[in-house]
Amino acid sequence: MKSIEYLKEIRKSEGLARAVLRKIVVERGEATFYLVTDANYSAADIARATEVSSRYAEGMRASVRVMKSVPSEEAVKAAVAEILRSESPSFAAFVDPADISVSLGENGGHFIIGVGAAERDRGEEEGVVDAVCAALARGYCGVWTGELQTVRKAEEAISHEAPPEEYLLAPRFFHVENYDAIDGGAPENAIYIADLTKEAHGVTVCGTVTHIEERSTKTGKPYFSVTVSDGSGTLRAAYFTKKATLEKVRGVRQGESVCLTGDNEFYNGGLSFRVKAIDRGTPPAGFVPEQRPSRPVPAQYRVVFPVPAADLVQADLFSKERLPEDFKREKFVVFDLETTGLSQGGVMDKIIEIGAVKIENGSISERFSTFVACPTALPAEIVKLTGITDEMLVGAPEIGPVIADFYKFTAGCSLVAHNTQFDCRIIKYYGEAEGYRFDRKQYDTLFLAQELLSLRNYKLNTIADYFGFSFDHHRAFEDAFVTAKIFIELIRRRGSLPK
Repeated sequence: MKSIEYLKEIRKSEGLARAVLRKIVVERGEATFYLVTDANYSAADIARATEVSSRYAEGMRASVRVMKSVPSEEAVKAAVAEILRSESPSFAAFVDPADISVSLGENGGHFIIGVGAAERDRGEEEGVVDAVCAALARGYCGVWTGELQTVRKAEEAISHEAPPEEYLLAPRFFHVENYDAIDGGAPENAIYIADLTKEAHGVTVCGTVTHIEERSTKTGKPYFSVTVSDGSGTLRAAYFTKKATLEKVRGVRQGESVCLTGDNEFYNGGLSFRVKAIDRGTPPAGFVPEQRPSRPVPAQYRVVFPVPAADLVQADLFSKERLPEDFKREKFVVFDLETTGLSQGGVMDKIIEIGAVKIENGSISERFSTFVACPTALPAEIVKLTGITDEMLVGAPEIGPVIADFYKFTAGCSLVAHNTQFDCRIIKYYGEAEGYRFDRKQYDTLFLAQELLSLRNYKLNTIADYFGFSFDHHRAFEDAFVTAKIFIELIRRRGSLPK
């Protein structure tokens, strides 16, 4: 990158041997280069820096501002704590600021982070020290080293706030018309399929048959697998026939409207609709499912607390392409999910990890990252793909409060994902189960990349390689973070947001 080549030339001057380029400001045809050094510098150093800067100013006038900054131990301690909160909040939660110590030298310094034995092993595996050293080197002059030391942690009692009162949504119904008996269930009203979120007995759903297939049990008894949709949701159920109704049900065709009456019960860990009666019937003429208003944005976070974040890898400040103004005016949340696998049999995947970053004024500003409790053992292929194990999910928060916190995090923001059809569908499903409507505007980096780039494929890692971004694929936050960087670069190249 040109930033690195630029600094190599600047650092040939004695007074700027450890200089850091903080920023470049372009205004009225002049590029001002802001440098920070920890050494005494001379007029000759500035003159040479100006000459070097002129060669990188892309035809503009160049000027140089140099500031001498020698950090204090307290400033570096605060920087280490902030870097940990930004880079690894789950690790930072186990670090007491009092257990961070710093010693300064003539050319940089050394820091020590005191943590428990288990956290030390984890920090070493995750490369925490290397990440902090790299971040310090980008903000301070000199060479920085560090280490993790084991300290004994006193156990503290954990206090829990009283759980908030359950937010109940009244189920919606519509009147059944054009009734024609098969079983004789004689329903008057049908519940919205989307509102079948709890156990219920003697309820009816009414909708269009999107699939019907006759099957047989192991003993040869016929039954029908039937799927109906009412515009609010889709229900798949099994109907076991009676002798008197078998031929009538065989006459039901895809595209017709039927009523299924039965019980919504828990079975094998999930809700299942057991059909007792099937009849013909339709929603009212011109029926359009009403849109339920979203639950209000929560007043405070409950289990997942966002932390400040930034792209600490210094960008190429010499790029000719500037971020468009419409992009800088909007706020975005770029997110990614890790789940239990591909949806099968009408059962929605369970979310096991959410990672997200917020983009404001064209820059990454916050991060949201958490595991999510999973009531069932993870499939072996998911463990192999993501590296997430059942042990890692022990103690993770339940999906309900996580969704509430994520809804608060996304308030006022457009949603961005790589292949929104997958991630947005799942987040909407779990959001609606809690009363939250994720009806934000959406942007898809997959479609943007197809519009702007010519690649062999448009997988996330292929696009990341194109831009020179490295990341740990198939972990939610890493995927979200690199997707955010890709989104910024694609919009920079495109010159405006898609309409």
